[in-house]
Amino acid sequence: LIATMVSHYREFWNDTRRVRLDSLGMSERELVTLASIVQAEARVAEEMPRIAGVYHNRLRQGWLLQADPTVLYALGGPRARLLFAAIDSVADSPYNTYTQPGLPPGPIGSPGASALLAALYPEDHEFMFFVAMPEGHHVFSRTLREHNRAVVEARQARLQSEQTTAGDR
Repeated sequence: LIATMVSHYREFWNDTRRVRLDSLGMSERELVTLASIVQAEARVAEEMPRIAGVYHNRLRQGWLLQADPTVLYALGGPRARLLFAAIDSVADSPYNTYTQPGLPPGPIGSPGASALLAALYPEDHEFMFFVAMPEGHHVFSRTLREHNRAVVEARQARLQSEQTTAGDR
C-alpha cells in the first residue's frame, strides 16, 4: 500500500508540474504543506483552487496564513469549535499560523491530487479572506469589512442550523 502511494506521488511530479513549481518559487515540501492545508480546509473540492489562491495572496502580501487546520494540528486534533484561548495555548508552535509567519515547517496531512493541483494552479483573484458556511461551502471576501459581514452571516446560519437540528430531535 505504501509503495503504491509513493509511486502515485512520484508520478504526479511530471516535468510540467516541476516547471510550474519552480515558477511559484516554492520547494516541493512547501507546496505539499500548502496543499495539505487546502485539503483540510476544503469541504467542496471545486473550491480548492480559490482557497489556494487566498493563501497564495496572503503569502505574497506577507500576511499570516491564519489557517484553522494548522492550529488544530498543533492542538493534536479536531475540536467542535476553535476558540481564541485554544489558539493562544499553542502560540509558540511553528504550526500556529495565527502567530507564526509563512508556511508551517511541514504538511499537516496527506493532500490528494486535487489539493496539490490547486496549490500548483491557484485561482487568480483578489480574495484575502474566507469563512465556512454550515453546509460546507465558503464565502470569499476581498476586504476585512466584507469578511466580517460574512462571518456574521456564517454564525447566523450556524445558529439556525443548530436550532433546526435541535427541533428535529
